[in-house]
Amino acid sequence: MERPERAAAALGAQPRANGCTGAAHGALRNGYVRGLPAPDTQINHIVHNGGLYKRPFNEAFEETPMLVAVLTYVGYGVLTLFGYLRDFMRQWKIEKCQNATEREEQKDFVPLYQDFENFYNRNLYMRIRDSWNRPICSVPGAKVDMMERVSHDYNWTFTYTGRVIKDIINMGSYNYLGFAQKAGTCQEAAAEVLSQYGAGVCSTRQEMGNLDKHEELEKLVARFLGVESAMAYGMGFATNSMNIPALVGKGCLILSDELNHASLVLGARLSGATIRIFKHNNMQSLEKLLKDAIVHGQPRTRRPWKKILILVEGIYSMEGSIVRLPEVIALKKKYKSYLYLDEAHSIGALGPSGRGVVEYFGLSPEDVDVMMGTFTKSFGAAGGYIGGKKELIDYLRTYSHSAVYATSLSPPVVEQIITSMKCIMGEDGTTVGKARVQQLAENTRYFRRRLKEMGFIIYGNEDSPVVPLMLYMPAKIGAFGREMLKRNIGVVVVGFPATPIIESRARFCLSAAHTKEMLDTALKEISEVGDLLQLKYSRHRLVPLLDRPFDETTYEETED
Repeated sequence: MERPERAAAALGAQPRANGCTGAAHGALRNGYVRGLPAPDTQINHIVHNGGLYKRPFNEAFEETPMLVAVLTYVGYGVLTLFGYLRDFMRQWKIEKCQNATEREEQKDFVPLYQDFENFYNRNLYMRIRDSWNRPICSVPGAKVDMMERVSHDYNWTFTYTGRVIKDIINMGSYNYLGFAQKAGTCQEAAAEVLSQYGAGVCSTRQEMGNLDKHEELEKLVARFLGVESAMAYGMGFATNSMNIPALVGKGCLILSDELNHASLVLGARLSGATIRIFKHNNMQSLEKLLKDAIVHGQPRTRRPWKKILILVEGIYSMEGSIVRLPEVIALKKKYKSYLYLDEAHSIGALGPSGRGVVEYFGLSPEDVDVMMGTFTKSFGAAGGYIGGKKELIDYLRTYSHSAVYATSLSPPVVEQIITSMKCIMGEDGTTVGKARVQQLAENTRYFRRRLKEMGFIIYGNEDSPVVPLMLYMPAKIGAFGREMLKRNIGVVVVGFPATPIIESRARFCLSAAHTKEMLDTALKEISEVGDLLQLKYSRHRLVPLLDRPFDETTYEETED
């Protein structure tokens, strides 16, 4: 089975992969891709656009230690056994049943609550429920204030103590460029617009809700992205879930990365198109699906697909990985398909001037058919956008449910986006925006390097501000979150079903607002908790994504 990195040898020069120079023995000096072919080897895979990668692309996933994987499965097995025991005790009234159940008079109805389907929530999630939904009572900046709460019934209910925990270092919010703030230019501009326009619009864009501020925002977004036109929406999730059904339908094919966000998954399902899943960031898997789609066409009828749409994200928010966009674009052009790029986490956070993953790779925005992103992260606001050709945006203004039925963006929110975007572009007459983009990049590399040096298993790309630290065992999910909070560090912990069952993790999100002192304090406490919970699993056996096992299975969610 040939591998995508072999295409580098087709360039006729010394083999390169992802912009990294090859060593004499064929392996890369950074240890990422091993076993490159000799220059005279015949290549049958895609050629890298005349040298696709103009910069190093270092992304690796360390192998899970066998003992850790076994103990993780054992831990879930023990929890499951005790869950069945507790369900038995609840059934016989030995233990009080706290979960939602059917009333006696509804026993003959079709069940509204599926008890068995809620088994995980009832018996596993409830044990560590205190790690989520923690209420903060301040701006979600580099530091936050949090309301203290306690539970006296094992996390079924919470009681607030009235105490506020001050100055918690915030390592969980998507405040990449530090624009979530209560003072400064953005706040002042938003306050002025609030006094002029009010808080709400009370109408859709097609009726009485189309303000001059909305028009100004969309023109600014189009200039920022380098596209012909753009449209803004009031909700990032709905930007995906409501627009994909407007672009594809029955007789179309969607090729979706297996780790795409729930909004992309929902939009694909609502569209009625056939959905096939390719392995995460695996270009060999994607190309096989494209070949099969071209050769075989639609099931049963064998007619050509009306459209083939590839769905990918810029930065994957659970893996910390960056899409291999140059290769995706090369495949898209080769097989005449369309590309939908979700830049929710990458816009503002990647690229020399914060213009996202397209700029990060030095590519042209014209090569991406649909550029989607959100204002909820790097811009410290709310909503989302879609950018592209004028014909595309004019079509969506008429046929998108988000455009036709949803209330317009709040004017102060629009002004927050406009002011922060102009700051990033340098149109405010300062270099503050550029400095924030550079600071985020420095913080990201420093934080990732230090965690790896400590011996933690860290997933993703070295330039991704999303940093997953692997926990694995279910008992350590809650323990890590609680221990970090005791040390005044706010973190996000993630487990099944948001991740594979043995890949529970803590997810850190870096911000330009984090100072080196904050990061050093957080790193010190993380190292201490890592020693306490024995989380330093790394043996530096890095397994690149392309070396992960690949089978030729394809998954189809919808068939015509």
